[in-house]
Amino acid sequence: MSRFLDEIREQAEVAARLLEESRPAVDAIRARFREVRPKGFVIAARGSSDHAALYAKYLFGSRHRALVALAAPSLFTRYSSPPSLVGQCVIGISQSGEAPDVIAVVEEAVRQGAMTVAITNDAESSLAKASGLVLSLHAGAERSVPASKTYTASLLALALVSQAIDPDDEFRAAIRRVPMSITGVLQAEDAVAPLAPALAGPRAIVLGRGFNFSTAEEVALKLTETSYVLARAWSIADFEHGPIAVVEPGFPVLLVGGGGSVEADLTSIAARLIDYGCRVIGLFDCSSAPRGLEAAVVFDSGLPEELTPLTLGVLGQLLAWRVALARGVDPDQPRALRKITRTW
Repeated sequence: MSRFLDEIREQAEVAARLLEESRPAVDAIRARFREVRPKGFVIAARGSSDHAALYAKYLFGSRHRALVALAAPSLFTRYSSPPSLVGQCVIGISQSGEAPDVIAVVEEAVRQGAMTVAITNDAESSLAKASGLVLSLHAGAERSVPASKTYTASLLALALVSQAIDPDDEFRAAIRRVPMSITGVLQAEDAVAPLAPALAGPRAIVLGRGFNFSTAEEVALKLTETSYVLARAWSIADFEHGPIAVVEPGFPVLLVGGGGSVEADLTSIAARLIDYGCRVIGLFDCSSAPRGLEAAVVFDSGLPEELTPLTLGVLGQLLAWRVALARGVDPDQPRALRKITRTW
């Protein structure tokens, strides 16, 4: 049995455990935030964690009207020219807590007196020790090289931080429904199989927008590292500003969407790509999919758009696993990859 698939299937349990066990850490973050009142956020991350940071850019921007910057770690390491972090809430995201360049950003933030938060799966890691506050993912050991449960747990952790900063009864209730929603997605595991043939390789495009731009990035990464499909993600808006020129008849395009404010954009780009003869498929957490797609999975969790990256992330992982099987690739042993990647 695949470790990757095993860990995908653990995610409802992981989400429920995180909700239950994170309360003291979330309360501490709430208290510190109210004490120092940061004017914005700087988030340091790499790989899948960087896609979680992209999700936070939309979440904190939408719910708190806050400016969110994604840190450039090389400014802190290779160039030794860190920007001012005074007055910011600096968040480091790393499943292992051992990414040295993420740690470098947080250490510099501490030196400058900024509020710091570590989101990590190891509460005793170097990142956790460097940071003023720690929100553990409580995901258990993740043995598969491609991240699954630590990615979705990172999204949920960020949603908990957002709720702590700006409490809202409806958002709190929606967060509580996340484990049940993930359970529903996992029960639809076989439904992704019809999408796999379109992604047989060697290349593909994944499109999303808004909150699920991060999902598009993460699914593209999963397809690349588990199946060796050269998948590239774009925001639909950026895609139409030039990259769309690459498409041609038969070109595979995967759409990911959670309804909401950007639903019309997915419908529009789907129609355009179908007219070009592309093989357009989709993963959706909403009431319906655009017409004319070759194949689609539609799972309506009832979650607000802000939380659909959790369900769609799981669907994307299941799809990547199916594509790996179809291509005869072992997703547990992707070539040239290790669980912890050192870029500094």
